[in-house]
Amino acid sequence: MAKQDKSLSIYKGILDHIARYVELSDNEIEEFISILKTNRVKKRQFIVQPGFVSEYRNYIVEGAVRVFYLDDSGKEHTIIIAIEDWFFTDFYSYLNRTPAEYYAEALEDSLILQMKYEDVEELCSRIHALSQYFRLFTERSMAHSYKRTISNISKTSEERYWEYVNKYPQIANRVPQYVLASYLGISPESISRIRSKS
Repeated sequence: MAKQDKSLSIYKGILDHIARYVELSDNEIEEFISILKTNRVKKRQFIVQPGFVSEYRNYIVEGAVRVFYLDDSGKEHTIIIAIEDWFFTDFYSYLNRTPAEYYAEALEDSLILQMKYEDVEELCSRIHALSQYFRLFTERSMAHSYKRTISNISKTSEERYWEYVNKYPQIANRVPQYVLASYLGISPESISRIRSKS
């Protein structure tokens, strides 16, 4: 347990996250911690870039990151805004071992924990609870993605904005307005107009 106790401050968040879904033994926790790589990234640094396989599933200990892609006209479309206790990567690239199509950029100086695809798969083949954790987490992420898609189709820009602000005020007040606008599929000017009404 020495290794776990020594690193508790860095690993506490991700271990608490896992504990919301499943229970791991002390030995299983040690094994999981052993595959984690600590990485400090600077604001505006890219963690994932198109053309390269997204090798890691990333967990944010401190900081903020966005995942986005550029369309043919060079316009940015933000797919994920993530802060502490969130995972991010180009998940299609990560799961299928194909070149990434998205960028992952640090919005702030950040501390992340990274786990390689092969290491996660190997552990999950041996530790049922860990396999169950990743399955449950992935299912909930998919459900959230579907809900977001329906919201984008059925709600107005103003409704989408207030829905997000009310659900994630700690993010909406923290990230640049252009990033939030890109995520919601509206213009920064529209956000300014919406805010001016309140």
